Amino acid sequence: QQQTRLTTEFTRHSTSFHCNNAIRLNIPSQTTKMTEEMEEVPVDNEEVNTNGGVGELPRQGEGSADGAGPPARQDSMLSLPKKKSGIFGASSNLVNSIVGAGIIGIPYTLRQSGFFAGLFLLGLVGFLTDRSLRVIVNLASFHPSLKGKGIHTFEKLASYPFGRLGSGFILTNMFIMAYGAMVAYMIIIKDTVPTVLGVAPGSINREIILVVTTLAIIVPLSMMRDMASLSFTSMVSVLADIILVGFVAGFAPIKETVSEAGGFDGILKDHWIHPSLFIGLGIISTAMACQHSAFIVSGSLENKTQRRWSTVTVTSITFASALCAVMGICGYLGFLGLTEGDVLNNFPADSVVSNVARVLLAVTMFFTYPMESFVARHVLVMLLHQGDMDAINNERGREGGGYLCLNRRRSWTLALYLAALIPGLFLNDLGPVLSITGSLGGSCIAYVAPGLVYLGVNGEAFQDLCRSMARNWNHKHDDKIEKKDSSGEGEGAVELELPVVGDADQRMATNGGGQNDLQQPGTADLPVAGEKRNLTTQPDFVKPFWWYLGLFPVWWAIASSGKMGMRQKLGDMVESHVPSAVVEDGTHDPNTTEHIDVLGDEYPPTKGGFCMAIFFIVFGVLGVVVGLISNVAAQFSGPAP
Repeated sequence: QQQTRLTTEFTRHSTSFHCNNAIRLNIPSQTTKMTEEMEEVPVDNEEVNTNGGVGELPRQGEGSADGAGPPARQDSMLSLPKKKSGIFGASSNLVNSIVGAGIIGIPYTLRQSGFFAGLFLLGLVGFLTDRSLRVIVNLASFHPSLKGKGIHTFEKLASYPFGRLGSGFILTNMFIMAYGAMVAYMIIIKDTVPTVLGVAPGSINREIILVVTTLAIIVPLSMMRDMASLSFTSMVSVLADIILVGFVAGFAPIKETVSEAGGFDGILKDHWIHPSLFIGLGIISTAMACQHSAFIVSGSLENKTQRRWSTVTVTSITFASALCAVMGICGYLGFLGLTEGDVLNNFPADSVVSNVARVLLAVTMFFTYPMESFVARHVLVMLLHQGDMDAINNERGREGGGYLCLNRRRSWTLALYLAALIPGLFLNDLGPVLSITGSLGGSCIAYVAPGLVYLGVNGEAFQDLCRSMARNWNHKHDDKIEKKDSSGEGEGAVELELPVVGDADQRMATNGGGQNDLQQPGTADLPVAGEKRNLTTQPDFVKPFWWYLGLFPVWWAIASSGKMGMRQKLGDMVESHVPSAVVEDGTHDPNTTEHIDVLGDEYPPTKGGFCMAIFFIVFGVLGVVVGLISNVAAQFSGPAP
């Protein structure tokens, strides 16, 4: 229920008192002039929704009599955990999010991409992953314009420059990544556990074992509320990954296979790069992509600062990249062109050592699946329930909103489990699942989205930088332009005809595009009272030749859209009096940067940051387009050599 504040303004002194903490009355000591107005303002436990409206966040023990009425859109409770973990616990969760199903497919990546090309892509993706993790979390928590705004999710960060389109883009690709990984985990469990139990391939018992084991282990773990609760299981999973990599390195027939291939020099000569390069990139993107878990992990980090978060990302990415590299090199050199999507399928089914490795892999899948389930559940809660996962709407403060005897959180957890289980029962080839998931969802969430958000949040700074670069170039290479600019008559000078008071037919001069990119005057209708309008102009300078070669019209348009979105979003928050860093219980989040006194702990835009953002976008779009084309072509051309 919304609370109302009655404000009475006077021209003389007044005294005030509070009544029931809900209505504030200002009573004049000497009444000479008085105006009264009613206005709705958010109080401690309110937050503005995406439409700009005000809604009360649910409190324990509070709600309507019948529990009806949708809550205001808010951050998912997954990104606002009640439990916190240190650097080691957060790093374990992040490593566990990375080295899930993807690590077992890294040898298959080298088969598809080639030995040298695959390792190069692994190093590049690891570097880009570390940078993008820092970019998105630092923008949300430490950017001068967003610091202290209580941004706890990737989609909320994207909504500042790009509105609903930005948040929808993030949520869609988060779900693609999480759901694809969940299906991959089901396939791996079906490959490993029945084999260990001696069930022959093709037997229906393999599917039965998959259903029983996942119901007994995966579902209870996925029902948990906070990711910090999985810190212990994450450490167990990471330990299992280390042992698994050691098994592949120690028992893969590397010496025999390399000898049959003509030695290591022959492998480098014949297999240094393959035409199906981008199929391997998709698998690596799936293995390393953890941006969809970044805010969940960072939200569970105690006393989050830039330095502490960078420690988590560097430690996690370095460790995960090293594990993937060892797994890829040893697994691929052991089987070369026969390497399967699940490299353990290349080992004998009746080997005791191989079965121990399969058990370790199954343990990893059992403990990693809940991480992806948390993310997929988070997306559905944001889209369908405005971020209200707990649905506490009764007098006793119990969670509700679900179906049958399950609350909302458990209902969606079970639904996601069934959605991943069904394709897992019928699919057998792990490679295409990993590659398509990474090519589509991984490239968008790991590369395209961070680049777009960086340009959008820093849109005004990027445009100022472009304007300065272009004018400096023009001044150095064209004396005429330099003279015009210095006299104020060049392309940088813009004339605007202001409206005349009382003239209802007056139109305002604007900048329009003309030949040779010179700005020609145009006209636009003036806004009427109460109308909000965004007035934009084209770049007010002569474009050098590199402007089009570097696709700067595209980057300018992205920055312009982000600049307008930021102004509108921040302006609406000021008009609506939205409090900063409000969490689900109506108090201020003690772990936001406004409560951490770190000198100079801000994240301003830089020229290097803009270059990195543009590279992110180009690399990501290339990965999506070429990756999907390569996967489709591979289905018709047969297996790679």
